Amino acid sequence: MSLSIRNQIAGTVTAITAGEAMATVKVRLDGGQDITAAITADAVKDLGLAEGDAVKALVKATEVALATGPVDGISIRNQIAGTVADVAVGPAMASVKVDVDGGGLTAAITADAVEALGLAAGSSVVALIKATEVSLSNA
Repeated sequence: MSLSIRNQIAGTVTAITAGEAMATVKVRLDGGQDITAAITADAVKDLGLAEGDAVKALVKATEVALATGPVDGISIRNQIAGTVADVAVGPAMASVKVDVDGGGLTAAITADAVEALGLAAGSSVVALIKATEVSLSNA
């Protein structure tokens, strides 16, 4: 199945914490970084997820924020360090490709943000992704 979601990063389920309606699923990305997905308990069951399963973490580019370093005092669980590989800036919006260990991410951010953060190829960044914005698929 083809998807329009640009960010599809392979990993392995390391932990599942199930609640009444929702669950958190921790995934170790192939590059060694961790990402947490908050998905429904039904989705965990439907996908048949268990520790050790190979999965893909899926994140829309519009749900990836960028910072120039780690951010303290924030509820966003996923902070993935990387290096800017490419920046394509339009009049209003920009597409920023970030190399992370084990794959790549694309962030759709404003052109103003690119300028304010001084982003260019080679810049160190941290991708910020809310756990509720991470979907999972069987690999």
